[in-house]
Amino acid sequence: MNYWQINLSKVPGLDKRLLAIKEDSLGEAEIAVETAASGEATMRVRGVYVHSPRDPSREGRRLAESIGGQVAESPIIVLGFGLGYAAEAAARTNRPIIVVERHAAILKKALETRDLSALLTREKFSLTLGGASDGILIPLRYAGSAEPSVIRNRALTQLDEQWYAEVERHIQIWKDKEAVNQATLRRFGIRWVRNLARNMTAIRDLAGIYHLAGVLRGSDLPVLLIAAGPSLDAALPLLPELAKRCVIVAVDTALRRALETGVEPDFAVALDPQYWNYRHLDRAPAPGTCLIADSAVYPAVLRHPFARILLCRSQFPLGRFIEDRLDKAAASQQITLGAGGSVATTAWDFARILKPASIWIAGLDLSYPGLKTHFKGALFETRALSESTRLNPAATWSLRALMDALPFTAPAADGGSVRTDRRLSLYAAWFESRLCLNPPTYRLGAEGLAIAGMKNGAPETLLALPEQRNTIRRLLETAFARIKRDPELRSQQYETARRDLLDGLKQIRAIAKDTAALAEAAARRLPPPEHRDALLKKLDNANKAIGQSKVKDVAGFLFPPLAEIERGFQSADPFVRHIELSRNLYQALFLAADTVCRYLAE
Repeated sequence: MNYWQINLSKVPGLDKRLLAIKEDSLGEAEIAVETAASGEATMRVRGVYVHSPRDPSREGRRLAESIGGQVAESPIIVLGFGLGYAAEAAARTNRPIIVVERHAAILKKALETRDLSALLTREKFSLTLGGASDGILIPLRYAGSAEPSVIRNRALTQLDEQWYAEVERHIQIWKDKEAVNQATLRRFGIRWVRNLARNMTAIRDLAGIYHLAGVLRGSDLPVLLIAAGPSLDAALPLLPELAKRCVIVAVDTALRRALETGVEPDFAVALDPQYWNYRHLDRAPAPGTCLIADSAVYPAVLRHPFARILLCRSQFPLGRFIEDRLDKAAASQQITLGAGGSVATTAWDFARILKPASIWIAGLDLSYPGLKTHFKGALFETRALSESTRLNPAATWSLRALMDALPFTAPAADGGSVRTDRRLSLYAAWFESRLCLNPPTYRLGAEGLAIAGMKNGAPETLLALPEQRNTIRRLLETAFARIKRDPELRSQQYETARRDLLDGLKQIRAIAKDTAALAEAAARRLPPPEHRDALLKKLDNANKAIGQSKVKDVAGFLFPPLAEIERGFQSADPFVRHIELSRNLYQALFLAADTVCRYLAE
């Protein structure tokens, strides 16, 4: 059995995947395999060595060692596979490995040349091969939130410099997203926990959005998503006619403006935990609209006069703990909507689960077309006008909104250019990573930031459709009528889940407090060597007890980043550093668990 057969026997279907990729710039004749001075195989592509002609294995180890040590969950991205030496060296760690290779012909030659079955079948290994450069976002999504390290085969990345540059752009966007997530957690973590604690009974009493999954499947109905960008002004006059032909989904920040046109959206989507976001619902009673909400929204949102409220699966451990213990059969069907940082991204994901024929979006600019920051009549404009003074006029508010987020110029959907910023470009990257999913998505008009995979659509296309408001009403009423729950059973399950949650949190809080005190005493006065094993065993037992707790994720939600815990250590003694780290860890865990307990007790 040759190497090709050995590799394919371990990874069935890989040959078909290779054949499915259409090579557009590299033929097999341009790839040559030679024997290096060390006796191992090396490779040339278009006459350029992509591995050392002397010792390619040693070179691969050097590349893997150059990225340094990281946390075990941090993925290693290998750009340019070649014959796989760097990837094999990186795989000796326990970290996830993501290989990105532009050309199927190079991977095919590697599979014919070396036994790579151990690497290909590794548990934490994924391969992004050819295709669009944003394919890297898929394995990153499953690799966790730790910042990735990158190993580059310079010869191969320079061979397709533009393609690999786009890959690195997506990697950087991913890193920025995680940094934003950490900043968001710092800013809103306490608010999320407090809201969830106050909304616990809503989790008990409200049904889930899984009841709506596929409600439009088989119909020719489109969804019109109303976002809150400046270009919404152009779409609003058409909304009454469009509502006769489309299912209308509005983000909460645009709901009031939609209602002012005389259109009551079929759905509104709310996620933000802040009080000021709740204020977007001022003067916006919507007794015919169904609210789609996260259980961490500001509590008053769930008391607003909507026709009904359905919850998506919580993004947070505290909400999921209760959800998973209420009607387990239903919990297994509950749907987590994608969180791209903007309510518009989540609203699009909700529209997608309805299974419409297409999704159209009005007001999704993710930029400042014409240097406008919002649609007319937005809450931002109202606040700016009401609170402006002679020395701080409304125009200054708009200028700050335009300039404070590090704006830059980027390609626009109409082929020109437009001002955007880092935050908005992250939202665009989220859309780009998801638009490969059905159904097709169109932008109503051509203003705003260009988003790969989203086409520009003319309003006339939607206006040419037949009126189907009666069909829409019938489909939605049928879906709502299917919602049946057992309130008594859910109430019993809720009380049990809440009791288990509090008991578990109190147990973790007690363990963390005692262990932090133990480590603090040891840090102040180091125990003699003969007593250190006993101390380490106590710390280990505490780790095991917390690791086995069913509420550890809830307790750890407000836990600070590890880099912050490790900051300020002075001693070079490994034992001292371990004790100091344990003290800081358990002090932080005590504070996190205690905070959740206090809010649940309110």
